[in-house]
Amino acid sequence: MSDLIRTPVQLYRFLLRCCKLLPSAAMQKHYQHAIRQSYNSHADEDDPERIQMIIQRAISDAEWILTKVHASLAPEKIHYSLFDSHLIITFLSSFLVR
Repeated sequence: MSDLIRTPVQLYRFLLRCCKLLPSAAMQKHYQHAIRQSYNSHADEDDPERIQMIIQRAISDAEWILTKVHASLAPEKIHYSLFDSHLIITFLSSFLVR
């Protein structure tokens, strides 16, 4: 996944799309706010290695959060495409190509 995300703007858009996969509006707003704050706080970062490290860490954190949240839901409340991590990645990857 990190091969598809190369710039901070791509990461920002990817993470905001991940928020749409969260089950509640309150949770979505919380993480959207945190993503915006983090994006703004790292806006002056100019070291390419540091940027790639931030991108990789943010992607792994997003995957962990989505896995944890969806694992805690009752199986009957999970849409199948959210349950299969490969399908999540495929769904999110389709937005990055644009």
